Amino acid sequence: MSTTTTAPEVLDARQRGDARAVAVAHRPGAVPVARRTITADVSSRVDADLAHEVSVVASELLGNALRHARPDDSGRVLLRWQVRGEVVDVEVTDGGSPQEVRPQRPGPMATSGRGLRIVRALAHEWGVVEDEEGRRTVWAALGGPTRRRRPVA
Repeated sequence: MSTTTTAPEVLDARQRGDARAVAVAHRPGAVPVARRTITADVSSRVDADLAHEVSVVASELLGNALRHARPDDSGRVLLRWQVRGEVVDVEVTDGGSPQEVRPQRPGPMATSGRGLRIVRALAHEWGVVEDEEGRRTVWAALGGPTRRRRPVA
């Protein structure tokens, strides 16, 4: 099902079952619009802490795609998410980049470079998939089990 919006950064929005997708223009103004869209949707379906974490991760992934990657062939970047019980899957697909996707080690005074470290800290899993046409999808799963939260003995 396709929906419309008045924000010029959002080029298309779709819903299929529990999955949602927003195609945004490849420009910085798309990040806050997409963040508000995903936050409004997941806030009604998961607890407030998880909704906030999803919002942060979506912003970081989308911001990275806009800063470091090309748009897809249609000039856009795609943000998709799905709520599965208490787990939210988030992914951002762009037109690819020659840069490797990996957490950086910024210095203490650096003003950028912490995005994937934030994603890694909030998500219980994350990864990167590149297809044969050069598109790249960076994904994260939030709200599920994590290797960092071990029971106290």
